[in-house]
Amino acid sequence: MLLKTPYLLFLGDAADPLAAKVAQGIKDWRPDQCIGQFRQENCNADLGIEDLTIAQACERGAKTLVVGVANRGGVISESWLAVFEEALNAGMDIASGLHNLLVDEPRLASLAEKTGRALIDVRVPQHEYPIANGVKRTGKRCLAVGTDCSVGKMYTALALEKALHKQGRAASFRATGQTGILITGDGVPLDAVVADFMAGSVEWLTPDNDAEHWDLIEGQGSLFHASYSGVTLALIHGGAPDALILCHEPTREHMRGLPGYTLPSLEQLRDMALSLAHVVNPDCKVVGISVNTASMSEAEAKKYLSDLEARMGLPAVDPFRDSAERLANALS
Repeated sequence: MLLKTPYLLFLGDAADPLAAKVAQGIKDWRPDQCIGQFRQENCNADLGIEDLTIAQACERGAKTLVVGVANRGGVISESWLAVFEEALNAGMDIASGLHNLLVDEPRLASLAEKTGRALIDVRVPQHEYPIANGVKRTGKRCLAVGTDCSVGKMYTALALEKALHKQGRAASFRATGQTGILITGDGVPLDAVVADFMAGSVEWLTPDNDAEHWDLIEGQGSLFHASYSGVTLALIHGGAPDALILCHEPTREHMRGLPGYTLPSLEQLRDMALSLAHVVNPDCKVVGISVNTASMSEAEAKKYLSDLEARMGLPAVDPFRDSAERLANALS
């Protein structure tokens, strides 16, 4: 799955900025690949980049229209189809991570075949993955694990890649979800892999490498989330990480989508994740904490991180707000 760049980011009729988080992630981490954004009249999200028509984007070299918005249920809205058809006719591919697949839309499938353009559903696995064997691989691997879903695991891994590259060290971000795949153009859509092959797909994604090379594995779900813990465990056992980064959002009142469940403490996450990681890599260590402080003032964030660092005895940073340099330094 290699996506052609640069992208035109489709925000459609996003109800609010959160509905366009896929596009936001691409814009934050691969701004050089973003020609502009396409918004419909009732769109309530704005990435702060130039609004372009399909024709304007093509003139500037856009190769793929990326569906960067998700509505309730992840369906393709009827109002989007005309835009997608215009993009195909103009010579662009279309990429989407929605549950509603592009290839299942007859109008789009027929036109794509006629125009020779690609419909790329990143949630559809592109390979036959093996069953995990647990054999030790060369190279090094770091996995972000969280107290909940959507706490910044992908941003942490991407920030680590940036910091390691700045230090002149070899590192690769390994995407395991739709946004990560759209950012990098490749990866494993882990939540769409058959359960028996999930850990094996992560082994496949992080093969033998040079001794000092770090694979930075995008985390998913949470071991404490009743809905998505299985994906997290597959990442731990398939990734066989040498290092774990704990990820947390401190203002959450309950687990995302589960109002009856409170978030675990970072100590609980540390102990559970480490015990499971030791099954496949007895030398695995927790090396740092990544905190999403977006809902805090700068002063509140600074105090929280300082107190947390003193409590846990680990470097605690917001890698997007500040830098992941201290986390990179912890990877030896």
